[in-house]
Amino acid sequence: MRLGVLDVGSNTVHLLVVDAHPGARPLPAYSHKTELRLAELLDERGAIGPEGVDRLVATVREALDVAEDQGVADLLPFATSAVREASNADAVLARVADETGADLQVLSGQDEARLTFLAARRWLGWSAGRLLMFDIGGGSLEIAFGLDEEPDAAASLPLGAGRLTAARLPGDPPSAADVRALRRDVRSEVARVVGGFTRLGSPDRVVATSKTFKQLARIAGAARSTEGLYVRRELTREDLRTWGQKLGELTVRERQLLPGVSEGRARQLLAGAVVAEAAMDLFGVETLEICPWALREGVILRRLDRMRAG
Repeated sequence: MRLGVLDVGSNTVHLLVVDAHPGARPLPAYSHKTELRLAELLDERGAIGPEGVDRLVATVREALDVAEDQGVADLLPFATSAVREASNADAVLARVADETGADLQVLSGQDEARLTFLAARRWLGWSAGRLLMFDIGGGSLEIAFGLDEEPDAAASLPLGAGRLTAARLPGDPPSAADVRALRRDVRSEVARVVGGFTRLGSPDRVVATSKTFKQLARIAGAARSTEGLYVRRELTREDLRTWGQKLGELTVRERQLLPGVSEGRARQLLAGAVVAEAAMDLFGVETLEICPWALREGVILRRLDRMRAG
């Protein structure tokens, strides 16, 4: 059957259409995305303002039209941290439902971590052993660890690249003092959860998902996307430290000229590098592997599992 996932994230609203059936790998059929950067549109009260809600409604309506045109039989609409943590989340969700008919299911941070971990586990297989997974979104950082498809430990921290950029890094480029302060606070936040993971043992494999990690790996020399999904892409802590320093000295325009960096993500990339370096350093990770599957694939896989069980 043709499935669709409508992901209302902190950076983008992304419709992914796949052809799938239980027991088979989902095959991507169509992708439609619009950058909203909701994590950067919160007002001083933590609410999504009227303009942001208007844009969200219009974008969801457009995505639903695309899903219909693509023959989607089963659509799974969900929202993550930007909507979840907005002070007017209930009103936003109600308006989206009233005006588009889409009942957005709000995933908790734990759900995000678990579903992303499921996708990484399925992609890498059982031979990966004990798996440690990082995912940096626009609004939050997800971490999960485990041997099975359900992680033994999972955490979600309010350390998304979009959120931190909007709240903590004014200026183009931002001041060295602001970057240092952000680095200190990010490391303090990550350090709070490290013990809950390290007590479970050392990972056999460390992976990262998300656009932020993919772009950081690309500017550090990883293969470009046109070389295919199956090329191994890695990011080392040493390269990340070097590039984190360089990104802090570049303007947004200069970051856009780096290989693999999209115009919409260039402003957030420094904050993403700060979070990524803190996670790798505090968890003692020297090298991690980029996994092409993430939350959307996890949502699809969970749906297929339930179909098979039913």
